[in-house]
Amino acid sequence: MFETLPALAPDPILGLSAAFKKDTNPSKIDLGVGVYKDESGNTPILKAVAKAQTILQESETSKVYITPQGVQGFIDGMLSLILGKGNSALLANRVAAVQAPGGCGALRILAELLKRCNPETKVWVSDPTWANHIPLIGNAGLELATYPYFDKGSASIKFDAMMDCLANVKKGDVVLLHGCCHNPTGADLSNEQWRAVAELANKVGFLPFIDVAYQGFGDGLEEDAYGIRLMVDSVPEVIIAASCSKNFGLYRERVGLAALITANSKTRDIVQSQIQYVARGIYSMPPSYGGALVDIILANDELNQLWQSEVTEMRERMITLRKLLVDNLAAQGASKDFSFVNQQKGMFSFLCIAPEQVQKLRAEKSVYFVDSSRVNIAGINTKNVEALAAAISGVL
Repeated sequence: MFETLPALAPDPILGLSAAFKKDTNPSKIDLGVGVYKDESGNTPILKAVAKAQTILQESETSKVYITPQGVQGFIDGMLSLILGKGNSALLANRVAAVQAPGGCGALRILAELLKRCNPETKVWVSDPTWANHIPLIGNAGLELATYPYFDKGSASIKFDAMMDCLANVKKGDVVLLHGCCHNPTGADLSNEQWRAVAELANKVGFLPFIDVAYQGFGDGLEEDAYGIRLMVDSVPEVIIAASCSKNFGLYRERVGLAALITANSKTRDIVQSQIQYVARGIYSMPPSYGGALVDIILANDELNQLWQSEVTEMRERMITLRKLLVDNLAAQGASKDFSFVNQQKGMFSFLCIAPEQVQKLRAEKSVYFVDSSRVNIAGINTKNVEALAAAISGVL
């Protein structure tokens, strides 16, 4: 049976991690995998999460299956966090949702549901987009196409080209948008641009599919939800995939949300039954632990405030690291102006250098990030930034 399978190339990011681990250079720098790191290079358990774990351990009395849709408190809390308390779609019972195994699980569940709605569905993704969007959505059997998004030459969004492309997609096509902190570029739509995209969605009739994995890492928890809330208020139908890996630090717990805003409550009930059926056919029942922790944090005023302060701390640290990198590159006399890095948001930035230069950094300086030039800003610290800037300057 298995000898018929062809060998596949290693995943570029996971392969990068393996190469980093094998590197014996004591000064090696890892800017590849997208996990938050503190000044010591550790990915800590948030204080709010640690306290929630204690509460859960003391209060949990059974390991029996939870409901098929997941922890209801988690779903309600996340919907309020993303859409805002008192959102009209929530009040009108127009939102179907399930807890998913991570943001990846949410993306796949939603892709499978789209396939069920229309096997010919075409999904438009930004060029570039997060690499795993392609298999997660494409392996569900959906057709993928790209719309222009980022210009490496000017390190800016190609908004006019993006809008020209989306103006010509077909009614019923799906357009994948990054809610905030665009992965991999860190270049986000402005509020004015979000309004233009919402108007175009109504005019053309495409379905917005918003992936929000970094809420709170851009400008703030409320500010980062602007585009999503605008779409939900403006467009009859919207789908959302959300992740708790980054802003709650629950990477290994795999906690996500798949949500669909429907035109009316009757359709919502049908969609809720369908999305639960899709989930049932993939993994049967959802895990409880991570969702229960988020539920505890969001429902407890004290823990919620603690968590929000920790999100703020992570966000502000990454903003500081951006400036630190840009300043050090300038001090090294870099032949390229990297000031655009300060305008990018979230965990990632595109350095807009050539793949050959990235490979040279890896081979000669043990600096690891993907060939696209996407770097994990959180992998920088005060101890490695000077060496990093010198290495980058040296390959320009």
